[in-house]
Amino acid sequence: MVDIGSNSVRLIVYEDAGRAPAPLFNEKVLCGLGRTIATTGKLAPDAIKRALRALRRFRALIDQLGAGHVEAIATAAAREASNGADFIAQAERILGHKITVLTGTKEAELAALGIVSGFHAADGFAGDLGGGSLELIDVRGGRLSDAMTLPLGGLRLIDASGGNLRKAREIVDAELGKVEWLEKGRGRDFYAIGGTWRALARLHMTQTNYPLSVMHNYRIAADEALKFAALLDHQSQSSLAGIRDISSARRETVPYGALVLERLIKQMKPRAIVISVFGIREGLLYSLLSEEEKRRDPLIAACEDLARQRSRSVDSAYELCFWTDALFRAPGPIETPEQRRLRHAACLLSDIGWRAHPDYRGAQSLNLVAHGDFVGVDHPGRAFLALCVYYRNEGLVRDDLSQKLVELVDKDMVKRARILGAAFRAAHMVSAAMPGVLTNTPVTYEGNRLAWTLPEPYANLEGERVERRFKQLAELLDREPEIRVGSAYQLAAS
Repeated sequence: MVDIGSNSVRLIVYEDAGRAPAPLFNEKVLCGLGRTIATTGKLAPDAIKRALRALRRFRALIDQLGAGHVEAIATAAAREASNGADFIAQAERILGHKITVLTGTKEAELAALGIVSGFHAADGFAGDLGGGSLELIDVRGGRLSDAMTLPLGGLRLIDASGGNLRKAREIVDAELGKVEWLEKGRGRDFYAIGGTWRALARLHMTQTNYPLSVMHNYRIAADEALKFAALLDHQSQSSLAGIRDISSARRETVPYGALVLERLIKQMKPRAIVISVFGIREGLLYSLLSEEEKRRDPLIAACEDLARQRSRSVDSAYELCFWTDALFRAPGPIETPEQRRLRHAACLLSDIGWRAHPDYRGAQSLNLVAHGDFVGVDHPGRAFLALCVYYRNEGLVRDDLSQKLVELVDKDMVKRARILGAAFRAAHMVSAAMPGVLTNTPVTYEGNRLAWTLPEPYANLEGERVERRFKQLAELLDREPEIRVGSAYQLAAS
């Protein structure tokens, strides 16, 4: 996919176009096509030259990578510039593919679909801040409404205000004042899309010593985001120059992006600012999926993909989902639908570290999950999944690597992660991560006991390590362990 934006021109080649798209190659060039739109109405010649040069390289990379399907889009700068059509014609000749110039409404819709694709049960406003425009749209589940595009992109604001933040504030307030439905965002999430807002969030992560570096679904309470944005929108480029977390290419737009965010928060009064790495491109991919594929849970889809790549058997991982179902029914710990969803995701990830050296399986699995390319899960949920695979590989004693992640979850989630880690350790000792075993060796609650039935032909799988690990699981569930072995416990007779 080629995305010709008002600030950057980007190529992303995806491994496939499924529910959890994984980038195979990703490159952007900051060309600044929209830098002079407000004052001249045209794309600047030097920006056009940079963009066309980038597209020549992208064409070569598309051919080299053997991309089977190419989508190319352009946004506000190409749409609004008087020489935009000429630029697109040149770009199409170089790229060898048709470029769709999106309307402002279509931009907003695709940005919203990116939120639908990347978040589980999204409910709030999506805001996509580019170099030339800001797209706003209401997202509630899969339903979209109240879309609008505003000329508030970072480069456009710099151009229109002559680099004066006070004048830029007046422009922002005037444009936001035209949006009559902003109050519908009160008390809901605001999903912030765009590189400028991601740079702002990266700086906030560093300042707060946040334990994860993952940007997607990073959440900042609205009052805290307001204070932080108000601080940044008074900063000059020179004052930001010494901050390594903001790239030199983003320094000039960050104060203006912070200004837009500050004024939005004051008028909309959302509950929180939630950063999204999914936007127009991912929304376009999502729009091309079948209805059946759209209905898939993005987290479960991503975990299944990783399980297929790294686990010994994805079928065994799914059997583990059902095997552990029995542990989380009364009289055991009761789950919410979201907790069940996370547990099933953890089961799919439980065996991804098996190829690593035993001394490093815990650390590698924890880092792979904690910092992995997952969507459809918030940061506490991500930390929970990482703790589950860590405890599965390291046991329940060594907590040294997991302490920072524990800060993101409450005590109940930590306990559930330890129970699941213990369950994985016991189950894998019997199944060896092979399918067809766990479905025939169920666990049940019986009074104060947790019973595990190993009928023929699985009786010989019983052993000291199995006994020890099952005892640990039973203790976490406040039960006495009992392993039932042999022909007296055939499932057909139970």
